[in-house]
Amino acid sequence: MNRPGDRLRRVAEQLRREMAVLLREEVKDPRVRMVTLSGVEVSRDLGHAKVYVSVLGDREAVAAALEGLTRAEGFLRRELGRRMSIRTIPHLHFLHDTSMEQGARINELLEQAKKQRPSEE
Repeated sequence: MNRPGDRLRRVAEQLRREMAVLLREEVKDPRVRMVTLSGVEVSRDLGHAKVYVSVLGDREAVAAALEGLTRAEGFLRRELGRRMSIRTIPHLHFLHDTSMEQGARINELLEQAKKQRPSEE
């Protein structure tokens, strides 16, 4: 038996796949070239979707990429509407996913701790 959350997960995954293709092949804005979609969360009413993105570069590159994505929202929604078979396409809200940076920072701290630990003989 399907649970209500199953449909939300399927819609979120399809949104992520279709948007990845659109960003790679259709969006011409150079600000969004180095963007990777890391996840999509869809609200229960399918009215809104949080789109988490990772961006290579500094804070200015992240800000520029988020601005470019926000400007392309109308185009993305229209194209998603053509590609997906759901009644309404959610409004897209783009958020920077910092999990990659946090993971790299944790690895760096672990390496430093290993170097500082006295050797076991």
